[in-house]
Amino acid sequence: MAKKRAARSTRRRAGGEATLAQLRARIDKLDREILALLNERARLAAQIGSLKNEHGLTVYSPAREEEVIQNVLARNSGPLSDTCVRAIFRELMSGSRALQRAVRVAYLGPEYSFSYIAAHERFGSPTEYVGVNSIAAVFEEVARRQADYGVVPLENTTDGGISETLDMLVRRPLRICGEIRLRIHHYLLARCEQSAIQRVYSKPQALSQCRRWLAEHLPQAQLVEVASTTAAAQLAQTEPYAAAVASRQAGVRYGLNVVAERIEDYTNNITRFAVIGDLQEKPTGNDRTTILFKVPHKPGSLADALAIFKRNGVNLTWIESFPLHDTDQEYVFFADLAGHVEQTRVRRALTTLAKRAEALHVLGSYPVSPVYDE
Repeated sequence: MAKKRAARSTRRRAGGEATLAQLRARIDKLDREILALLNERARLAAQIGSLKNEHGLTVYSPAREEEVIQNVLARNSGPLSDTCVRAIFRELMSGSRALQRAVRVAYLGPEYSFSYIAAHERFGSPTEYVGVNSIAAVFEEVARRQADYGVVPLENTTDGGISETLDMLVRRPLRICGEIRLRIHHYLLARCEQSAIQRVYSKPQALSQCRRWLAEHLPQAQLVEVASTTAAAQLAQTEPYAAAVASRQAGVRYGLNVVAERIEDYTNNITRFAVIGDLQEKPTGNDRTTILFKVPHKPGSLADALAIFKRNGVNLTWIESFPLHDTDQEYVFFADLAGHVEQTRVRRALTTLAKRAEALHVLGSYPVSPVYDE
C-alpha cells in the first residue's frame, strides 16, 4: 500500500514538473514571437522616420504617441495593469524613435530629480538626457539648439506657478509643445532612525509641500534648503543624523532607507511640467493652449479680457499673474485654454484678445497629459 502511495506521489511530482516545463516552453515560444514582432514594428517605425526626414517633419510627436498608447489601453483586458502596459509601450516607442534620430532632452537638476523622472515618463530610456543646474539653463539649451526639447516645472497644485519658469517664458517665450503631469510623492530618506534625525535637506518646494508633516513628526529637526532633492539625498548619504526629502528613486540610488513614505501634506500633489521645443502639434480633440498676455493697467481691463473667452465658449483652466521686472506694479498673465489654437472658437477669441491686449504670445497648443504616478 505504501509503495502505491509513493508511486502516485512520484507521478504527481513528475506531472507537476512536466506542466511547469510545458508552461515555460510556451513562454519561451511567445518571447521569440514577441521579439520578432517588436523588431518588425521597429523596422516600420524606421521607415516612417525616413519619410518624415524627406518631408522635413520632426521625429517626436507626442500626440501620435499618446494616440498609440490610448488605442492599446482601450484593448487591454489584463492581467497586466494599464500602468505596466503604458510603460512597456513608452519604452518601445522611445527605442523606435532612437532608430530614426537621437533625441536630446535637457532637464532641471541631476539624475533622480522630479524633472528627471518626469522627462523619463515622457521620452523613455533610449534618449540622451542632459541635466542642468537651473531652469534658465534648460531654456538656453533649447534656444541654442543644444537640446531638441527641455523639461521644466510649470505649476504645482500646492504651490502654484513656478516663478523661475514663468520669468523665463516672459524673457524668452519659447514654444510649449507638450506637458507632463506627475503625481509627486515625497519620501523621508536617511541612514539613521527617525528619532535621531537632526537635519532635513531638500529643495524649498519639497519642504513646503511637506511642511505640516515635518512640523508634527520632526519638530526638533533643522530644515535646510538645497538646490535639488537629489543634492539632499547626497548629503543624507554622507552626513550623520541627516535626512532628505526626495523621491524613492533617489533613495535607491544613494543607499538610503525609507524612514517614512508619502509625507506630502496633500495627496493630490501634482506638478505639471512643460515640454519646450520647436514643435506644433495638430489638434487631437483633447488639447490645451497656453498664452501669455498683458492688458492696459486700468480698472476692468482684465475682466474685459476674460469675458472674451466666455463669449466664445472657451474654458479657462488656469490663470496666473506675474510681475514684470523693472516696472511699477505692471503684470502679465499666463492662462491655459481648453482647446487648440486651430479650433475656430479658440482662434476667434485670441484674435479679439490681440486687438485689446498690449501684448499677446501664444506659447503653444499640445495634448492634455494624463497624470503619471511615479
